[in-house]
Amino acid sequence: MTPPSEANSKAYQKDEGARSCSGERIEFPVMGDLGRTLVFVGGLLLGLGLVLIVAGKFNLPIGRLPGDFVVRGKNTAFYFPLMTSIVLSVILSLVLYVVNRMRR
Repeated sequence: MTPPSEANSKAYQKDEGARSCSGERIEFPVMGDLGRTLVFVGGLLLGLGLVLIVAGKFNLPIGRLPGDFVVRGKNTAFYFPLMTSIVLSVILSLVLYVVNRMRR
């Protein structure tokens, strides 16, 4: 007869991960890729936030260009930054074009 402490220790062993029906360990490589993607997106958001902070310090007219529409009502306001979107799209397209050319 085994002592109760030995019998319980096997039941409470730490699980090392998912197992298949045959007992083989199943790996999830997607989780590592997802983590890297989230870190990359977070870095992009951080960089964009820093650019916007610097743009605000130097009074760059991002969001206040002549083609940006603002409609103010009695209790509401609607803001549509059309020209700012076009300018940022052109800048981002040029940056990605240069990066793609450098990779070749």
